[in-house]
Amino acid sequence: MIWLEGLLATALVIGWVVLNQSASTLHKELAKLPLEVIKLRPLLPAMLVLLEKIRFVSRFSGVFYRIQSSIQKGFGVHRSGEMTLLYIAEMAGYIWLLLTGGLVMAAISGGSMTWLVMGVGLAILLPVALFRDLQKKVKTREIDILLELPEFLNKIILLVGAGETVQKAMVRCVKRKENAKDHPLYKELFQMINEMDNGYSFQQGLESFSKRCGVQEVSVFTTTVLLNFRRGGGEFGLALRDLSRTLWDKRKAVSRIRGEQASSKMVLPMVLIFLIVMVLVGTPAFMMMNM
Repeated sequence: MIWLEGLLATALVIGWVVLNQSASTLHKELAKLPLEVIKLRPLLPAMLVLLEKIRFVSRFSGVFYRIQSSIQKGFGVHRSGEMTLLYIAEMAGYIWLLLTGGLVMAAISGGSMTWLVMGVGLAILLPVALFRDLQKKVKTREIDILLELPEFLNKIILLVGAGETVQKAMVRCVKRKENAKDHPLYKELFQMINEMDNGYSFQQGLESFSKRCGVQEVSVFTTTVLLNFRRGGGEFGLALRDLSRTLWDKRKAVSRIRGEQASSKMVLPMVLIFLIVMVLVGTPAFMMMNM
């Protein structure tokens, strides 16, 4: 059994070397694509070649497009297909590492099946965990945008009510948030302003901003602005105030759900602390009773 595990581990290593040697410049450039969640860049060219050889995209198109949907929401539409392929290559890299590590440790420990089972089990579970973590990050980003959007809209309403045009009001509100560039909403708004400075019209900038955010409430906001900003006057202000009330209601609902989730997460730690205190207090009492 030891020789078989060693042989399989060697085959995996040799396979990676061969795939890495056959990686083209395109694969190596794709492996350098900036994506925050990528950790195993040295392994990626070989994994990209492997995905290409097994025709992963065409054979598992459902999995690919499901991951791509999350990538688009989290990191934007631009080059989302390439980023999705890179993310799947990262998953394949983890699978390769865990299988190779499990086989090597099993061979070193004298043919123990425990290491092999652990390696195979983690190789199955880790990609699922990575995808769930990606979905969680996307959901957190959407909630952060939804919580901040009503505040941003209220500032626009005040400036428009004071006689400012909606375009100038948005630019002024964004530029006052220089210290909040890392916030997902303002990150996209700053990009929108840069696009307008580079020749995009206000309408094109808003549409691009809405697509990058990928949040329904942002789409409603941009649609409302585009439909009414040319009219101006009372109708535009009324439309913005109606939208503001709707967004504040949604913000309250999200905040309430977050509070309930935080409360439910505290139940188990509180029960454990209670049991520990009971043991600490009760043990001396029982010992004294026995004496």
